This record gives sequence, structure tokens and C-alpha cells, in this order.
Amino acid sequence: MTRTLSALALAALAAGTLAEAGEIPDATIVLEAAINLPGTIPDAAPPRFVLRRDRTVFIGGSEAIWAGQLSKGEAKGIENRVKQLRKAGLLNPTVSFGDDATKRYRLRVLKGDVRDVVISGDPGTAPPALRSLASLVTDLLNFDHPSLRPWAPDTYALSAREGVLLGGCREWLLPVPFEDVLAAPRSLAADDADRWPSGANPASVCYRGEHYVVTRRPLLPGEQP
Repeated sequence: MTRTLSALALAALAAGTLAEAGEIPDATIVLEAAINLPGTIPDAAPPRFVLRRDRTVFIGGSEAIWAGQLSKGEAKGIENRVKQLRKAGLLNPTVSFGDDATKRYRLRVLKGDVRDVVISGDPGTAPPALRSLASLVTDLLNFDHPSLRPWAPDTYALSAREGVLLGGCREWLLPVPFEDVLAAPRSLAADDADRWPSGANPASVCYRGEHYVVTRRPLLPGEQP
């Protein structure tokens, strides 16, 4: 049985899931954002914001990624804001800002006292007690820095699931057995599918009479599928 892409996306949101990204080596702060746009697969998008111990930052969109380098003071400033939120008891496992529950975020603090916070709602409508957390989420979502440059991954996590997209579908010609990709995400070199959509933008594949939705999630340095 096949399901439409919209049904898949709604099911993911109803279950309250965000991208289960692989571990990102040396990351200290990671913010993921569910991209609720027609025709996209939110869990295939790169993280919206990643800060690593070496002060490298990665900023992700629906598929593109930018990389930059913060100064010691800039990185410390972000980490101090997170520390203040932890001390204030605001980094609970689940948090709601209210209003639009389809907006979902996952904030992971991976340095010191590790926290994993799933957030729903619009940061702009957060109650007074949560405004400092909402301010951090908003700033990370809109993060900009003079050092940011386009960054191209060497490897992608290739995934497939049953589903129907509008339009035609591609023949499976990638150098990975399709049954393996159905079983679990597989690593794929960037050059092996450079003309395929990536990130939250999926491709349609027909295989043995069935329709599938295939995604390529960009992998950050050292990250595994």
C-alpha cells in the first residue's frame, strides 16, 4: 500500500517527531527545525544550527548548508545563554510556546549537563516565563555571521519509504541496493547522485511496481547515517 506525501508529513507531525539525526561529532549545541512546507520531508533536512567545540558553526536550510567560524567570545556568548536557561529550569524535555503547534523544534545541549528539548509552537507567542528560551530559538533560527560560506557535504544519508509524489518517477540507478536503503539509511557519496534532490526535497522512485519517496540528508563532518 502506498501513501501520499502529505499523509506521511502529517503523521510525522502528529507523532511529534523531528529529525533523528546521527550524532554530530564535537557538537555542543544543535537546533533542528521541522520544515512544514508542501512537498518536503522534514526529517531529511540538515540541522538549522550547529555549534562545535572548535567554534565552527553550520547553518542549514531545507537543503543548503553554510559554514563559518566564531570567535571565542561569540561562541561563549551563545553557550552562556544556554547555561542561564539551564539554571532557570527552562530546558525541560518538552516545552510549548503555544499558538501554532505545527512549528516544532529540537534543541540539544551536548556540553556539560546534556539536555534534549522538544519544543512546539511559535516563539513569537511564548508566555513571559519562556521568552528567554524563545529568544534563543529565534536567534538561532535566524543566525547570521560574516564568516558564513556555502558548504558542500561529501556524504549523504540515503533513505527510502513508500509514498507517492506528484509527477513522474525515477528509475533506481544508484550504486546501493534499493532493498538495503529501504531497511535503513545508507551512506552515499555526493558524486554518486549529484543530480538528485537533497535535504527536505525528495525524489520519486518507481521500483518493482511500487512508488517510493527517496531523500538524501546531508551529513556533517564525522556524522553517520
